[in-house]
Amino acid sequence: MDHFEYRDGKLFCEDVPVRAIAKKVGTPFYLYSHATFARHFNVFDGAFSQIPHIVCYSLKANPNGALLRIIAKSGGGADIVSGGELYRALGAGIPADRIVYSGVGKTPEELRYAIESGIRMINMESESEFKTLRRLSRKMKRRVPVSIRVNPEIDPKTHPYITTGLKKNKFGILWEDAARIYREIAAEEYLEPVGISSHIGSQILELGPFVEAITSLKKMVLELRGLGMAIEMLDIGGGLGITYKDELPPEPKDYAKVVNENLGDIGITLVLEPGRVIVGNSGVFVTKMLYVKQTAGKTFYIVDGAMNDLVRPSLYNAYHDIVPVEQKKRKAKVVDLVGPICESGDFLAKDRELQGLKEGELVAVKSAGAYGYAMSSNYNSRRRAAEVLVRGDEFFVVRKRETLKDLIRGEKTPSFLEVE
Repeated sequence: MDHFEYRDGKLFCEDVPVRAIAKKVGTPFYLYSHATFARHFNVFDGAFSQIPHIVCYSLKANPNGALLRIIAKSGGGADIVSGGELYRALGAGIPADRIVYSGVGKTPEELRYAIESGIRMINMESESEFKTLRRLSRKMKRRVPVSIRVNPEIDPKTHPYITTGLKKNKFGILWEDAARIYREIAAEEYLEPVGISSHIGSQILELGPFVEAITSLKKMVLELRGLGMAIEMLDIGGGLGITYKDELPPEPKDYAKVVNENLGDIGITLVLEPGRVIVGNSGVFVTKMLYVKQTAGKTFYIVDGAMNDLVRPSLYNAYHDIVPVEQKKRKAKVVDLVGPICESGDFLAKDRELQGLKEGELVAVKSAGAYGYAMSSNYNSRRRAAEVLVRGDEFFVVRKRETLKDLIRGEKTPSFLEVE
């Protein structure tokens, strides 16, 4: 259950009518259900209750501080890929010993910040990063728990832009190189090889690729232990898919079952990095009809939300279900739902059958909790949308809509261009 439902033809988020929020907050805005988000986290976490584990929520999916507070209060951790995400996670109360850091381009400054913060593990993604960490650890004389993100060369059968475990991808290190680097790490005074990590992709809808990855990683763990390394953590990443249209992704309990069966009792703590599966269907994007435009053979519904707000349809040709905030007994139309951006690629749906809508009416773009606001921008000098969290019969603005002044915050005009 995602806690977005119709009551007497009106869309509610938990016990709050969406239209009432729009009237107060304006449009467009992102809307999250506290009950859905918390339930998704608890279901995922509970599925692995028989295995020592840490659920490290993937901030890149949606880093809103209110959602991170829910993670912290639920006992979760954080999967981060930047110093900014580390700052957010710590600020939301997520303990440093529940934070793992991946990413191919960590700067020396970011790595220093992570070391000083005492996070649980840094997942190295290249030999050059190993050399940087070696230099920093020696200089700082600080113990640094590390793993290597191994590229297992497994096809996750998902969109090529979100595939990360193939040889041609920029992520991770092939095992023959990783094994050599692990031996070098073990010889270091301050670097401590505590884990091994992998992440094969996102929006994965089959269990087979996960089984392949677990089987491969288990062999690597045992090989490293045979060399005397106390590998205690196995980071298997995230990637479990969700339903956008008619997909039938595995349930967390089924995922946990195959992980447990194929991993066995090797005395290791699992690190899991779910993002989309927790937050994706916890949120919708609400936008208002501005105009109906009819051309030869084509009807456009022009709304005040755009690709700068939700880029997934334009970037991936991704499908998001779109529903009216108020159901009306009107004939459906096949339309393109588009925004005001000056790009032909600015669309939320193409050739979609939608309820007939009039100017000023609202629609909700579903499954927008993940990679929605997180990937938004100020393109065309558009202000980024508000974010709202509902809990029961109350709603809270957890990020204000940007102002026009926010658009130029940080800019500075050189003196020779000042108006006299």
